[in-house]
This record gives sequence, structure tokens and C-alpha cells, in this order.
Amino acid sequence: MSNFQFLLGEWPELLEAASKAESFVYNDARSTCFYARRTLELAVEWLYQHDSGLKRPYDNNLSALIYEPTFKQNLTNDLFLKVRTIKEIGNIAVHSNKPISEKDALRATKELFHFLYWLARMYTLKDSKHYQGINFDEKKIPRYQATTSIQTTEQLRKLEEQLKQKDEKLAEQNKAISSTDAEIARLRQEIAEAKKQNQLIPDNYDYSEAETRDYFIDLMLKEVGWPLDKPEDQEYEVVGMPNKSGKGYVDYVLWGNDGKPLAVVEVKKTRKDARIGQQQAKLYADCLEKQFNQRPLIFYTNGYQTWFWDDLNYPPRNIQGF
Repeated sequence: MSNFQFLLGEWPELLEAASKAESFVYNDARSTCFYARRTLELAVEWLYQHDSGLKRPYDNNLSALIYEPTFKQNLTNDLFLKVRTIKEIGNIAVHSNKPISEKDALRATKELFHFLYWLARMYTLKDSKHYQGINFDEKKIPRYQATTSIQTTEQLRKLEEQLKQKDEKLAEQNKAISSTDAEIARLRQEIAEAKKQNQLIPDNYDYSEAETRDYFIDLMLKEVGWPLDKPEDQEYEVVGMPNKSGKGYVDYVLWGNDGKPLAVVEVKKTRKDARIGQQQAKLYADCLEKQFNQRPLIFYTNGYQTWFWDDLNYPPRNIQGF
């Protein structure tokens, strides 16, 4: 039985798409990431159709939809980072030839599970307690699919276009046979009331915030050329810190080909302001400068927001990526 079986009653279309992503984890990691992003697209579209608080942006592509302010404000920082993670690893899977590992596929599936759990719990017309006690179980992921051939990036790009055309035709058909405006408004109102009630019930589900943040930062660094394949790339020990031991551990150091540090990256919890890490990152940069006679640039991030600081020349500024 699929991890996503909890979607059966109210979101069968999402169940079908998510189960397909899950089915390829150990057989075709690239396809898993493709179908995870595909499922996310369907889920985001469902939200825009049914949540009257969301305002459609100028464009209908996934990036425009998820960065629209009302959509972002509807999610916690943790959840929005999960959405970005699914989107980014899906984009890499389809639009680049960079390797996609089993770890990537498993992470995309887990993040999709977390996001869809939140959607189901928040928007269910049933009692939201119906979804309590649901957890992701890796043992439910099928291990073998002997008849499955691994899809290439070119095949996935073609499939992406085919599905896009299929969605557009289906949307036109649904519009032609759709319910009256009054019925649509009634359903939206019903969902709004359910959401309001569901928000009052404490959500004690473990969304694995730290795992998501760490994976997402790794993903973004790898995407721009930092493989993070050496021990000194992460948790690098420095001396000269203002504490009892005098030691500290830099979350990430980005090294030049000459073996000197080009930049440090300090990471804070998603629920905390990334700027809390500014002073800590500066202290790490001071230590590395003394050791290597070269001052590294400074990044500090909570995954949700990232700041860049060339502290010898400019004030810090908020950036979209590394």
C-alpha cells in the first residue's frame, strides 16, 4: 500500500500522481523527481481553485504560483521550503544532465508526503483528526519494477510537454461542464469554513524541518557547482572563537582551487531569522582569514532566506541563492 493512500477519499488525482513518484524511487530516481514536481503542480492548482484567499499571479507556471504572496503567506517557512525543494529537484531532473541519486528521489518523495499531508489535514471536509497518526514509512516504497525502463532527460522533457497539453485540454473540458458560479462559490465557502476549523486544532505532526533545510542548502550549493564531497566542506573546525574552547565549526566552507576559503555559509533554523547568523558567520570568517591570510565572503541562511555579505566593502543584502 502506498504512503499516499490517505489521499484516496478526497484527492484521488493527487494519490495517483504521488504514488507514481513513489514507485520509481529505487528504480528510476530521475523519474521520481519529475513526478514529485508533477504532483506538486497538481496540488498547487487544486489550492488555487479551491482556496478563495489565494490570488492567481500574472503567469500560470509553477514558480509564479508558489512565489505569489498570498500563496507564500498561506504556508509556514518550513512548508514553503519543502515546496521549493520539490520544485528545484524536479527542475534539475528534467532540465539538466546532473546526476540524480536515490537519496534525491527519497527526499523528493518525503517532502511531497509532508506537503500533501499538510494539504489534506488543512483542507479536509472531514474531521482533521482523521489524518492524525499518519507517518511516512520507507518500507512501503516498492523495491523492484522489472518492467520499468529508466527515462532520459529528453524523454522526461517530452513527457512534460505532453502532460502540459493534456492538462490544458482537461481544464478547458472541465470549464465547459463546470458547475455554476453559485455552486463553485458555495464549495469555496465550505472549504474556507473547514480550513478555519482545522487551523484551530494543534498540528503536532513532525515535518522534519532540519532535514529539509539541510538538504535544500546542499542542493542549492551543488546546483551552482559545489559538490560538497570533501570532509572540509562541512563542519570545518576553526580556532580563535570567543568561547571557552576557542573552537568553532563552520557549517559550510567553499574552497578555491588554491586551497583557500572563498566563502563561509552559516545555517540557522528555518523558524529563526537568518540574520541571527550574521555575527557567527563573521567570527568564522575572522578565524579563517587568520589561518589562510584570505578573507572569505559570507553567507548566512535559514533555507527560506539567504543573505550575502562582503563585509569589507558592502552591507549585507538578501539574495535568492548562492
